[in-house]
Amino acid sequence: MSPPRIEDGSSRGFIVPVGGAEAKIGDPAILRRFVQLAGGRDARIAIIPTASQVADTGERYESIFREIGVKAARTLPVETRQDAEREELLEKLERANGIFLTGGNQLRLSTTLGGTAMAKAIRRRNAQGAAVAGTSAGAAFLSEHMIATGDEGATPHAGSVMLSPGLGLTNRVVIDQHFRQRDRLGRLLTALAYNPFAIGLGLDEDTAAFIGPDNTLEVLGSGAITVVDPAEVEFSSMDQAEKDDPVCLIGVRLHVLVRGATFDLHARKAYAPQATG
Repeated sequence: MSPPRIEDGSSRGFIVPVGGAEAKIGDPAILRRFVQLAGGRDARIAIIPTASQVADTGERYESIFREIGVKAARTLPVETRQDAEREELLEKLERANGIFLTGGNQLRLSTTLGGTAMAKAIRRRNAQGAAVAGTSAGAAFLSEHMIATGDEGATPHAGSVMLSPGLGLTNRVVIDQHFRQRDRLGRLLTALAYNPFAIGLGLDEDTAAFIGPDNTLEVLGSGAITVVDPAEVEFSSMDQAEKDDPVCLIGVRLHVLVRGATFDLHARKAYAPQATG
């Protein structure tokens, strides 16, 4: 699945994967920045809680966004593929300039939304300028290739990761969430070893990548983003490894980026935070 086509003279909206457990009270910096990108007080936020099995997830985010200052934050109750075709929900989505996918189980997102009118509408709205964010499972689902399941640990192992198609807003990255907290370096390396085209983004909790229309990523939050770039891999044993074997990778580049640091996804170059004061 290719990223949505952007019409001449238009600019796509920000893509904002969040590592999960983002601050929701006090100073919710990540959610506040997302609201600003979606129009500030005039933002119209559509919340899609499909990944969650907690009944009040959507209502909770409605309350959070209203506390930030958003006048219009509405939950789209998409629990089935039939819901994802409902005209009244699609009309609400078309009016949104910010779309937020909650956490939970990313396979609930891919199996419920994949190929539906709602998935196509989210892609279209992003191409038209709407900001699209996802936290935890919602973050994993944003890119073309999604880590559906995988083993934890620091070492890549053959067969330890299952990939599935995601929403396809970008094909430049593979995203993993709760990264440091759940020791997921090995599974991100495994996913990249299958095909070292994309760049791996390992998002710590309460940390987000704000990916602009120029494909520059900026880090915001209290943790870090581990950027894994396999473009210059010199050797991979993935094609020879038996299931569960450790995989040898030589030449992988790794960056650890904190708040204010940026990464050019096109040039594959990292920049340190600018000094202040």
